[in-house]
Amino acid sequence: MAYEKSVLVPLGADETFALITQPDRLRRWHTITARVDLRAGGAYRWTIIPGHTACGTFTEVEPGKRVVFTWGWEDSADLPPGASTVIVTLEPAEGGTLVRLVHEGLTDEQAASHAEGWSHYLGRLVTAATQGDAGPDEWAAVPQPLDAISSAEATLAICQLVLRGIAESAYSDPSVICPKFTITELADHLIGSVQFFGYEAGAQFPCAPAAILEAQVAAVAQPTLEAWHARGLDGIVSVGPHAMPAATALGILSIEFLVHAWDFARATGQQVVVSDALAEHVLQLAHRIITPEARGGGNSFADEVPVDPDAQVMDRLIAFTGRAV
Repeated sequence: MAYEKSVLVPLGADETFALITQPDRLRRWHTITARVDLRAGGAYRWTIIPGHTACGTFTEVEPGKRVVFTWGWEDSADLPPGASTVIVTLEPAEGGTLVRLVHEGLTDEQAASHAEGWSHYLGRLVTAATQGDAGPDEWAAVPQPLDAISSAEATLAICQLVLRGIAESAYSDPSVICPKFTITELADHLIGSVQFFGYEAGAQFPCAPAAILEAQVAAVAQPTLEAWHARGLDGIVSVGPHAMPAATALGILSIEFLVHAWDFARATGQQVVVSDALAEHVLQLAHRIITPEARGGGNSFADEVPVDPDAQVMDRLIAFTGRAV
């Protein structure tokens, strides 16, 4: 069975093609992370929502006109990578570009679930084309299941959204929470943390960094999280002088992504959009990981700031990491 849907995107064909094929554009409406080798025979891996990643191979690529790729879900027995085919054609139309998507090779049940998914994301495509970014994806708000990898993916999505909202002209501004750091330097600190955990899982990173901070973070986060998915959460890893369960260690990334998202947002007048369930999960991680030895005296975290016990979960997390709400 095939599912078909068309939408009018208010952009030219080349810009629309970029939105549906390039990682930095896909993150604005469709994916959290995206690896793309855009050529016939090239592979892609798109984490759509936390814990759910689509994989396949491009079979046809006509820039500005058409792209065809196989489709399936990583770790799925019912629809594994390569089990179905997505055909996207672009045609000039009054007011922009008509995007026609056909998803072939689905069972009736799969077609129904993918119809809901494609309708949701094609709507976000139009929003991204109109506004520049589709904004927070409510489908990614509470990962199911919630583990160290899906939590890191969900908090990464939040951090990337905030970073996309920072003008390049503000990169040299103080980060507010750490006045000795500019926004760029705080991003560099975050990138270093992500790379540290990536190396632990065997990730390889691009040699040429992007100019945009959001793209820089994405460029190290994508291979890091992909490597951790391949490695799994079993075993013990070393974090500095400490050995800890792999799942606990990776939990540090969720704290880094979410707390620094707050730092970037506070510095640039933005808001962090996070579900209470995800913030509570990260707060519990913080209670396990941020020990008294990790605080003060030039260590990673300042002393906990007192806060009303009835405060919102995100405020309690921020206070626990030593920041004034």
